[in-house]
Amino acid sequence: MNKSIATKGQVAKSKIHLSSRGRLFLFPVLAVGVILFFLLELGIGSVHIPISGVVAALFGLESANDTWAKIIMELRLPRTIAAAIGGAALGTAGLQLQTLFRNPLAGPWALGLTAGAQLGVALVVTTAAIVGSGFLENFAFFSNLSIVGGAMLGCVMVLLLIVAIARKVSTITLLIFGLMLGYLAQGLISVILHFTNQSQTKIFAGWNDGSFSGVYWEHFPILLPLAIIGLISGWLMAKPLNAFLLGENYARSLGISIRRTRTITLTSAVLLAAPVTAYCGPILFLGLIVPHLARGLFNTSDHKILIPAVMLLGGVIALAADLFVHLPWERHFLHLNAVNALIGAPVVMWVILRNKRMHGFEY
Repeated sequence: MNKSIATKGQVAKSKIHLSSRGRLFLFPVLAVGVILFFLLELGIGSVHIPISGVVAALFGLESANDTWAKIIMELRLPRTIAAAIGGAALGTAGLQLQTLFRNPLAGPWALGLTAGAQLGVALVVTTAAIVGSGFLENFAFFSNLSIVGGAMLGCVMVLLLIVAIARKVSTITLLIFGLMLGYLAQGLISVILHFTNQSQTKIFAGWNDGSFSGVYWEHFPILLPLAIIGLISGWLMAKPLNAFLLGENYARSLGISIRRTRTITLTSAVLLAAPVTAYCGPILFLGLIVPHLARGLFNTSDHKILIPAVMLLGGVIALAADLFVHLPWERHFLHLNAVNALIGAPVVMWVILRNKRMHGFEY
């Protein structure tokens, strides 16, 4: 038994090995990519702002055009920060769920967590319609907190169902179950919104498209701390998650608490996925594809490398997709999730064809 575990450990080490030179090269490249797309997001749009105007607005310097500073500070900067945070958070949540459930297609969207968060937000919107929007406007902070609370509650309820059946069904069946939970949540959302007024239904429909543009400065006192706690928790679980790659028995042999690891990891995933969904709407594919792209780019399964990698890569992809949506098009019909689908669908198809376990309903 001990020999078998030792052999598995050697296989794991060889699998997650990557040269230090490769790591040192790729992380700065991704960091530069985040900075580059961040600045492009601030400068490119229906109003073009040169890099000098962007720098002047960010550092409070005198600008040739005061309108540029207002556009950047009130519209583009909150959206850009939200894209960077959202991409990092969803990418990390997806990596955690894929490892914990040992399912290559697991993610906040595929397992129904995103739909659960949508349902929670719909319940809050309906409650606001019953109580009266004027009441909530007097307590803006608590209004924002209630939206996040509803999203987290919906996420947790779906996650508990997924955890309960994960041991009883195959990889494919679990995904189908998660998708069905998503459709069920969408049906319940339609019924719930039937009892709200038309204006709030339209607002919810716009939010339901998924966009980083709906995030404003007043949202960050809630969004940012929850995201930071979730990301730090994910980083602290890197070693236990590495052990989980070879199964729970191997993790136990290293003295790792299975229940504690599961609890912290799932809590981290909820803290990352729910607030982003609450403020940005359902952002699809990022939590699913970013971990696979990071594994391919770094050629490793080591979570000590992958967790910072998915943070940076998720930020790059989210910023790039949002930038593409907000380019100065003559007509603005592009949606963020449409761009994500163009990137994500080929990656998902590649994962399905590459993974033999995804070819049927067998374990």
